Amino acid sequence: MKKEYFVYILRSLDFPDKFYVGYTNDVRRRLEEHNSGSQIYSRRYAPWQIVTYITFTDCQIARRFEKYLKTPSGKAFLGKRLV
Repeated sequence: MKKEYFVYILRSLDFPDKFYVGYTNDVRRRLEEHNSGSQIYSRRYAPWQIVTYITFTDCQIARRFEKYLKTPSGKAFLGKRLV
């Protein structure tokens, strides 16, 4: 079985205009970490919900896509197509 990698997008429940983009191999674990307050950036906007996640079989492609979504053009794509 091939390993899976995920690029995920979270939305703050209390601040709906705040999003978080991340990369992981376990989406549920990462959501729990964000909601537990153990992550410095995301704790101030917790609780979070998963809006979208995309599955990749190639780690490098997943990391590049995450990095792209954090650029100005990636944020525009995110707003128009993913959330």
